Amino acid sequence: MGQLARLASACAAAALLAMALPASGASAADDTPRVDLRLLVVDDGEPATAAIRAELTGAGTPFTTVKLADSGRARIDEAFLSDTVDGRPRAKYQGVVLPNDNPFGADSKEMAALAAYEKRFGIRQVDAYTYARPAVGLNLAQDSGYLGPLDGHTAQVTAAGAAGPFKYLSGNVPFEDNDTSVDESYGYAAVPLAKQQDGATFTTLLDTAIPGSTARGSLIGQYTHDGRSELVVTFVYNEYQSQQRLVSRGVVEWLTQGIHLGASHNYFSIHVDDLFAADDRWDSELNCTPGDVDCPGGTEPDTAPIRMTTDDAEHAKEWSQEHGIKIDFAYNGGGSIEYKADHGGKDPLAEKFVADQGSYRWINHTLTHAWLGCVQDLSVVPWKCKTDAAGKPLWTPRSEIVSQIQDNLDWARKEGLTVEPDELVTGEHSGLSTTPQQPDDNPELAPSLTTTGATWLGSDTSREKGQRKVGPALTVPRYPMNVFYNAGKAAEEVDEYNWIYGKKSDGGSGTCENSTTTTCLPEPLDIETGYTSYIVPLEARIALGHVLGNDPRPHFMHQSNLSEERIGYQALEKILGEYKALFADNTPLVNPRMSEAGTELRERADWQRAVAAGQVTAYRIGSAVTVSAPAGVKAPVTAPDGTVQKNGTSQTPFGGAYAGQRSGWAAPAAGQSDIALDLPAALTPHPAAHAGPAAHVQRPAAGLPVPAGVSHPVSYGPGDTNRR
Repeated sequence: MGQLARLASACAAAALLAMALPASGASAADDTPRVDLRLLVVDDGEPATAAIRAELTGAGTPFTTVKLADSGRARIDEAFLSDTVDGRPRAKYQGVVLPNDNPFGADSKEMAALAAYEKRFGIRQVDAYTYARPAVGLNLAQDSGYLGPLDGHTAQVTAAGAAGPFKYLSGNVPFEDNDTSVDESYGYAAVPLAKQQDGATFTTLLDTAIPGSTARGSLIGQYTHDGRSELVVTFVYNEYQSQQRLVSRGVVEWLTQGIHLGASHNYFSIHVDDLFAADDRWDSELNCTPGDVDCPGGTEPDTAPIRMTTDDAEHAKEWSQEHGIKIDFAYNGGGSIEYKADHGGKDPLAEKFVADQGSYRWINHTLTHAWLGCVQDLSVVPWKCKTDAAGKPLWTPRSEIVSQIQDNLDWARKEGLTVEPDELVTGEHSGLSTTPQQPDDNPELAPSLTTTGATWLGSDTSREKGQRKVGPALTVPRYPMNVFYNAGKAAEEVDEYNWIYGKKSDGGSGTCENSTTTTCLPEPLDIETGYTSYIVPLEARIALGHVLGNDPRPHFMHQSNLSEERIGYQALEKILGEYKALFADNTPLVNPRMSEAGTELRERADWQRAVAAGQVTAYRIGSAVTVSAPAGVKAPVTAPDGTVQKNGTSQTPFGGAYAGQRSGWAAPAAGQSDIALDLPAALTPHPAAHAGPAAHVQRPAAGLPVPAGVSHPVSYGPGDTNRR
């Protein structure tokens, strides 16, 4: 970075912190206000405010919603916004989200109350989507900027944005363009006014090139005026679009001045199932998989099954080391036993993986991948449950379930493979509910988990996305990637893809034509190029959406996808490559093992229940932050670097470094009932010295465009073939 760039960055950072620095000589006097760590969201029912609510909900950040359309809603006035607690003035909300800069209309008493409140306590305001004009510090976009679709545009984080709320991004923020026939996003890129009103400033944080000009227009900027500060967002978005997910963290950090309940990380774990087993192969003539339940009974495979080799194993180790991602292999020891029986008692693949076991993590996938649900009637397609004389399902017995789980652990122990016995993925997630054939869990599953000590049980997000309890275990929902278990080559993958998602008139199954969960391909994919040109980008986009959505749920594919043409790596490398291009080094991917992902989901659920029940109290007074939650419930907290947790007279650094902040799950120190944090003094937010008149702002024009919904031509429904 050159001297001028460094100077610009430093000046921008100073401008952004001006609202947060304490006044000279300020001290924590008795009348220092208390600011509760809760946000106010004024909701107009449009996608922009819904997207911000989704970000807050996912992170675990408490907020109160006022829906403008509700006739009986609370009215926003001084009493709604503030009061006095123990003789100390209290701000009930640390930040305010509005649909635009004034959703109440000109001369609104509610807007005046909000403006006075923000000025009095130093509270910031986000304008979720407004149009560019002088009332928000910008020139009219139609005069010197751009207004229109932003599909395919690339926005840029400015020096001020990189020094401030968007320090976790590498610089570019690409806008999606998933369907060239639909405008998916719309915005106003405008240049800040050359002459602002007295005392006002506008600092652009995210901008984009103005077509036909050398100028750049603001898409997100900080407008400071009349003792208040607004984040002016001039493009519309929904919660599923990648551009929104990229900037949403920064929007919240700006709004809360980097101090809030809730935490957000970017997670990615890849589970590879069926290791040591051999996966059946798709048959392009029969349009099914001989040996599996999608083929009529008695159909025998006439091609070799797919099994990794020692070269594939070496490649997996090198790939994992190169990318800093540990693969979680879900293994079937019975596959190695069978291979040895047919190959003179030797299995080089198992020997290779055992020798390199520290390069991976290991999950019990049962000995032979047996079906552990109801007893299947495979004489029909689709299969159904066999029943007794009373019409009740016949179930796989407990003895068989226990044997499948325990024998696989015993096999690992005998081979010298170190496995965590509490993690389990059953074959095809069987034993758990499988709709429509088996709507209930096998009643023998839960007691079998108790017997074998399994406390984390893999499940399938296409069946149930939420975590739930099964006996002593909690489920860990996993995302199936549409890189099919029965494909070791790209041509096999594309042929099956065309069958599943193709219209009958195009030679496909036609299942998609009457489905409520998926759509058909517009035309069949090219067998030679369809995998790299269509399937890989789509799978990467879907998976990256989970990553950007603060979702710790693992993704899974199969050992067949790391064999032969190793097609699985193409999708994985697309995900990792795009991630690296978007994020700064201070925001690495978090790669949890299955039990860690399950623990994260459990702690989030505990926290959300406590927040919903009104059992959480959190506030700051000056540099001191206090959080109170029910015993045993940890609190997710995000705070500036330098924040410490107090333990009597001692203190320790709080949380871990991530995205330029400190964040983590906090519990009271030993002997304390509350979590006590101390913020770095230089970054401690403070209220303004006094309240003044509210700034007059205008209502945005009605009818601003909203983004089209994102349409995926595939979905993960009960009929997908990668759930094995």
